Amino acid sequence: MKPVNERIASSEALLQELGYTLPAKADINGTGRKGIMQMPSWEELCLEAQRSVGANIPLESLFTAEELQENSAAIRKMNGDYNQIYHLDKYDVMIAVAAGLLAGAVDILLVGMPQKTYEGLKAGPLSDYIRDYFEQRYPPGELEQLSISKVPYDAQDNRNTSITVEGLSAYYHRLLSLGHDPLLGFIFGVSDIKNGKMTTIDKAGKVVSQVMDCYADRKEADIYSALCKQIIHFKSDITTSMGLPVPLMSLFNFLQVGNIGKEEQTIAEIVQGMYYEGYDFIHFCSMSVSMMLVEAVIRMGYAIKRIKEGHSVKDSIPVSTNQEKNPKLATMLFLGHSAATAVNAGKIVFAEGNPLAINYPEWVAFASYSYRQLKWEIIRKPELRDRYVRDLINEELESVYKDIDETFDSMRNPIIVMS
Repeated sequence: MKPVNERIASSEALLQELGYTLPAKADINGTGRKGIMQMPSWEELCLEAQRSVGANIPLESLFTAEELQENSAAIRKMNGDYNQIYHLDKYDVMIAVAAGLLAGAVDILLVGMPQKTYEGLKAGPLSDYIRDYFEQRYPPGELEQLSISKVPYDAQDNRNTSITVEGLSAYYHRLLSLGHDPLLGFIFGVSDIKNGKMTTIDKAGKVVSQVMDCYADRKEADIYSALCKQIIHFKSDITTSMGLPVPLMSLFNFLQVGNIGKEEQTIAEIVQGMYYEGYDFIHFCSMSVSMMLVEAVIRMGYAIKRIKEGHSVKDSIPVSTNQEKNPKLATMLFLGHSAATAVNAGKIVFAEGNPLAINYPEWVAFASYSYRQLKWEIIRKPELRDRYVRDLINEELESVYKDIDETFDSMRNPIIVMS
C-alpha cells in the first residue's frame, strides 16, 4: 500500500493534467501549502529532551539570571501584598493600645483589691457597686433556709463525712467542693445532687468523692431537677460571707508546688489565702469589667474604621475573630489585652507582689489570645499566604493556557498524526 503522501501527490498530478486548477491550501510548514503535522509521542519527546540536555536538570536552569531575579521579586511582592492585608496601621495600634490602657486604669482606680473591713468586704468603687448590687438582688440568707436550695455536697466540716477531707471548714468548704465552682459545678455539682455525693479537692490536693448518707433527702432523681437545684444553690451562696469561688479556682488546690514569698508558700496555699481574703466570684465579676472593656472598645473601633474605609456593615460586624473574615481584629485584641495585662503586672509590682492585685479574667484572656496569635503566626498565616501566592500564579498560568488554545485554534484545522 502506497503511503498517504504519495497517493495525495499522484491524485493532485492527475487532476492538474486533466486541466483542473487546485484551490490554495493552508500554509502550515511555511511552504504555502497545507501539510501534515507529524506529532511525536510523549515518550519520544522525553527521549529527545534527555539526549539534548540530559536528566536531573534543575528548574532554575530554564531561566536566565535576570529572569530568576524578576521571579524572586514577584514572589516577594505577592507575599508583601498578602501581609499588608493583616498589617495594623497606626490607627489600629492606637485603638488597641488605648483600649488596653483604659482597661488598666479602670482595674487600678475602680476595681482595686478586696479587703475585709468592719463594714464587710470592700475594694474599689466599681467593685463595691457590683457587690452591693448582688446583695440587693440576692439578699444573704434569703434562699439558704429553703429546702429546695439544700444540696448533698454542702457539708461544712468533717462531722458528717465518711472520708476525712483535709481543710474542710465553714471558711473553705466552697473552695474545696467542686459543686460550688461556678463552671465545674454544672458538671460535678449536678452529678453529686443526682447521686447524693460530695466531690472535693482538699487543701493537700487530694480528690475525694464520697456518698453523703446524712443528706440523702437532698438528692434529685433526674438531671433537669438537679440542674435547677444547682442554680438555686448558687444563688443562695453568692452573697454569703465566704461566697462562691472564682471559676476553676478549686483546681489550684492541685498545685502543691512553689516556695513563694517570705512565708515560702505553695501556689495552692496562696490561692487559698486569696479566697479567704475575699477574692471570690463577685470580685471576679468586678475584674471582668476591665477585660470586657478591652473587647468592647476594640471591636467597636474596628467596626467603625472598617465602615469608614468603605466596607459594608455586614462585613464590618466584629463578632468572629477568624482572621480570614476579620483580618485584623484578632491581632488588635491580642495587642489590647497585652497592654491591659502589662498594666496589671505593674499594679502587682507596686502592690509588692500582693496576689490580690492579680486580674484573673484579664490574664486568662491574654493567655487565650496569645495562644491564638502564636498559632496564627507560626502555622495558619504561612499556609494561607502560600495558598494566596499559588492562586495568583495559577491565574497567570491559566492566562497562558488560554493564549495557547487561541493560537492553536487559529491554525485552520491542520491534519495532525500522532506517532
